[in-house]
Amino acid sequence: MKIAISTDSGMVSQHFGRCPEFTIVEIENNKVISRKVVPNPGHQVGALPKFMNENGVNCMIAGGMGHRAIGFFSDYGIKPILGITGPVDEVIEKFMKNELVNGESLCNPRSGKGYGLDRTDVDHEHHHHHE
Repeated sequence: MKIAISTDSGMVSQHFGRCPEFTIVEIENNKVISRKVVPNPGHQVGALPKFMNENGVNCMIAGGMGHRAIGFFSDYGIKPILGITGPVDEVIEKFMKNELVNGESLCNPRSGKGYGLDRTDVDHEHHHHHE
């Protein structure tokens, strides 16, 4: 199983297409057997799903992505898991324990509902200053 995580300074990036890099992790028997960080190859439409497919990725983890990107990933049989935040290492651990919950895309302006946290919008809505 190979997962890719949109990464920004060791944290899951909110915006899959605009993140500086991706962490690609290969997992076998609940152990990380390889891990590499690759620079974002560029945000042409459909380029990232194709790139991930060429790298044998089965699952794409990100804070959020647009509907078109989700469609492209589905075409390649890659499962997007969205609404994910936090340190990449923690996300990998959770993934291996089957604890990652696929939420709504954080790119969605209506995000924050359904996370079960009371501080829903506070955390997600103020991280847009670095775009």
